[in-house]
Amino acid sequence: MIYETKELSAMLLSELKSNNYTRRIKSHFQAYGAEYDFLRFFMIEENGEHFGMLSVFNSTMMISSFMGKTFTNEILEELAGFILMNKPMQIELEGCYGKKLHKLIKEEYNSDKRTEFAFVTKNTLPDMDVNELPKLDDVYKILAESFPSIKASYQLWLTDTSHRVRRGLSQSFLLGNYTTATIQYIIDGVALVGHVATIPEERGKFHARRLLYWIGERLNKDGFEVRLFARPHRVSYYEEIGFREVGVDYVLERKVND
Repeated sequence: MIYETKELSAMLLSELKSNNYTRRIKSHFQAYGAEYDFLRFFMIEENGEHFGMLSVFNSTMMISSFMGKTFTNEILEELAGFILMNKPMQIELEGCYGKKLHKLIKEEYNSDKRTEFAFVTKNTLPDMDVNELPKLDDVYKILAESFPSIKASYQLWLTDTSHRVRRGLSQSFLLGNYTTATIQYIIDGVALVGHVATIPEERGKFHARRLLYWIGERLNKDGFEVRLFARPHRVSYYEEIGFREVGVDYVLERKVND
């Protein structure tokens, strides 16, 4: 059974497995609570027991399971039906379920493999002039050059990012006026890096590489584990910066008809 719930608490969420999807769900809850239509939470149950939770934030679905629980084939089939009914644009869940779920919804969803990386510190923070409190409009100008979805939804991006920054759940960094990276969440001692971009005329000069290394060392020094996700063909790139591969998952994306 999958049903919507507003009965959420930090205690309940702490019983979910420690992974990216749980941290995403927690970050949504900490940012907005459970009272908004654009953010909905659902409980996944079987025989009266809690097996997992999912959140739907705008058009993205996050799915995670409770500690000690494993999704059965029946649960995955119910999830498939729920997904096909609600039609989120993107679905993220534990890698062990990605292939199985994709088989059930492959007529409407593509599966894209990606690699999870963790930063390995050398305890050598470079002397770089990085702006840790940039104006979000300056960050947006760079991101809009690389991310069409952000370029097309400035107000949505600005509202959500500023909201999370004010609550200490997110942070943006700016190197010069040409390269940026954003911490998408800071939850349970883990900082997830995303939205890394450099303006076209400055690409190929190792700005992003230098900024990512600086962020890894800077946040590690503050006691955070730094992680990011990337496509498998970028493994060597991130390893050269100082990241190591720690896992693989599958992002399911809805097919778009021309």
